[in-house]
Parts: sequence; structure tokens; C-alpha cells
Amino acid sequence: QVQLVESGGGVVQAGGSLTLSCAVSGRTFSSGAMGWFRQVPGKEREFVAAISRSTGGTYYSDGAKGRFTISRDNAKSTAYLQMNSLKPEDTAVYYCATTGAWSNNYRSRHVYNYWGQGTQVTVSS
Repeated sequence: QVQLVESGGGVVQAGGSLTLSCAVSGRTFSSGAMGWFRQVPGKEREFVAAISRSTGGTYYSDGAKGRFTISRDNAKSTAYLQMNSLKPEDTAVYYCATTGAWSNNYRSRHVYNYWGQGTQVTVSS
């Protein structure tokens, strides 16, 4: 059974930084992608960043570009999201997700087969 466990969320002041981690267990993926999404109440879950397991290629939403960095450690089956210059509008529940097959439609949550439980990030002004 595949499990994803996020950690690293919390409360931070605007302008601060947080690093989220996502550990995958239950299966070893040799390809595909890991992604980060976020959701606020009443809104759809939105894409933040994705990384290809095989090439290490990274992809970001416009809002994340330049402030967030996604990375992965394949040996540890873990992905990270380093978030800098945080803004109050970044407040959300952040979810990691994974798929074993790469898709150019990586921005769509429907591409991902497995999801974590989410971790709350709150940015105070």
C-alpha cells in the first residue's frame, strides 16, 4: 500500500520560509513525478510544483516560480518544497502527490494516483 506523509507545515510570518517534506513508502517508483498542490476552503486544489523522478526537471505555477523550489531524493523516496518569501495568500493546506508514469499534464491533479494527507501552512501578515 502506497503511503505519502507530509511534514514541515506550520505558522510563519510573511517574508519567512518553510520547507515541506513528503516521504513515499510502500512502493519504489523509478519514473513518473512528484507534485505539490495546495487548497484553501471553497476553492479547488491547485498546482504548485512538480518534479520528474527520472530527469529531475522541475515545473512551477506562476505564483511559485522564483520563490519555491521543488527537489527530490530518489534514494530516500522523498520530495521537498522549499518555500521562501512567503505571502499571506500562500496560506493553504499543502498536499504532495505522486504518479509512476510521467505526463505532460503534470499540472492536473487527475494525473496523480496517490496523495498525502496534507499539511497546513499559515502565513501571517
